[in-house]
Amino acid sequence: MASPYSQDLRDRVLAAHDRGMKTKQIATLFCVSSAWVRRVKQRRRETGETAPRKMGSPGVRKIDRDRLIELVRFDPDATLAELRDRLGITCSCWGVGKVLKQLGYSFKKRPSMPRNRIDPMSRRDETHGTPSNQPVTQAG
Repeated sequence: MASPYSQDLRDRVLAAHDRGMKTKQIATLFCVSSAWVRRVKQRRRETGETAPRKMGSPGVRKIDRDRLIELVRFDPDATLAELRDRLGITCSCWGVGKVLKQLGYSFKKRPSMPRNRIDPMSRRDETHGTPSNQPVTQAG
């Protein structure tokens, strides 16, 4: 994981801006991206902060994993949004899906009944869209 730029570099970038240098010139001078220079300037302008923010997640888990497992066992066909609502939390559906994946659950890609191996849904010699119980004929 990369570490944030030093406070010294941030101060020098902001001092260069205060002296009237353009963003692109500052980026070239200090070997940083123009986007980063703009973000540092914007953050100081909007919040007054110049120090780097703490990196990484706070380590707080919003989703009760035991309760989520219980909900999935009770209703395995529930959508992510339904599971989130039943948990009674405010988070994204993506977050619920991520936790389910970490717990080893996956999404069904087909119905839960076994595939019919005796009579496939279509034969290889049929064209797409032709019912399997009618012979394929050429128009002529």
